Amino acid sequence: MLVGYETSDDAAVYALTAEHALVATADFITPVLDDPRAFGAVAAANSLSDVYAMGGTPLVALNLCGFPEKTLPPEVMGEIFAGAADVCREAGVVIGGGHTVRDDEVKFGLAVTGVVHPDRILRNSAARPGDLLVLTKPLGTGALAAALKQGALPETGPDYAALVAAMTALNRCGAFLHACGVRACTDVTGFGLAGHAAEMALGAGLRFDLDTAALPLLPDAVGLCGRGFTCGGTRSNRAFGASRVGYAPSLGEDLIGLVNDPQTSGGLLFAVPPDRCEEARATALARGALCAAVVGEVRPLAHGSTPVFFR
Repeated sequence: MLVGYETSDDAAVYALTAEHALVATADFITPVLDDPRAFGAVAAANSLSDVYAMGGTPLVALNLCGFPEKTLPPEVMGEIFAGAADVCREAGVVIGGGHTVRDDEVKFGLAVTGVVHPDRILRNSAARPGDLLVLTKPLGTGALAAALKQGALPETGPDYAALVAAMTALNRCGAFLHACGVRACTDVTGFGLAGHAAEMALGAGLRFDLDTAALPLLPDAVGLCGRGFTCGGTRSNRAFGASRVGYAPSLGEDLIGLVNDPQTSGGLLFAVPPDRCEEARATALARGALCAAVVGEVRPLAHGSTPVFFR
């Protein structure tokens, strides 16, 4: 086992030969969209992301589904599977079957197996002082999804389209980042930017300084957080990170909520030396990243300071 759960990394990596290692992960979520086909696509992109975050290439996936057969017709399950198949086809991933169980609510995701060269693994704990931090998708999926559930985000509008586009976009650029000098990487999902940055910083024993003014955002994400369109995960993320994450006094509750906002199928956060940053950003954009925003810097961790600080 080359990578396990010691530093809360995104997937397990198991050595096969000197040049090949397996990347294995499983992830499933409850619906964030009412459209079952779109939900299946989101869930699939979210599951595949863990392999990309390790620098790997996904090859085969198995469907994992919990389904309330007494309250929903089987056609809904078929649409979920079809949406996942669309995304897997785009990624060049074969779906080899899966497993379904009866459940009180819909849950869906994938168990994914991929490959990576053992010398090209992107761990979440390998950042170094001076590295720049880059984010490849806009933040705010949790806030917009909460607004959608409460009827404050029309499904016919551009903001909804931006939400779906962000959550279904593949993080396939992760498979090409090691060659650009990227040292560490994770995908930003349920623990929010603050939580996943804290995992990276703690794993490396360093401090991540993040600039909220540089964060890429989905439409009205900050405003929605300020108006209370959050979820229980936002509050628990902030509480869990209380001793790990610091905030400038000037930051309002809206921005603090945003950086703790649970992301569904969020982007990659990676650390790269400054002299390779533009190369890595260009590669990420060329490989389908929605953005490649420089959002912070890695510094030594001073005694008494928090591993993550937002200004």
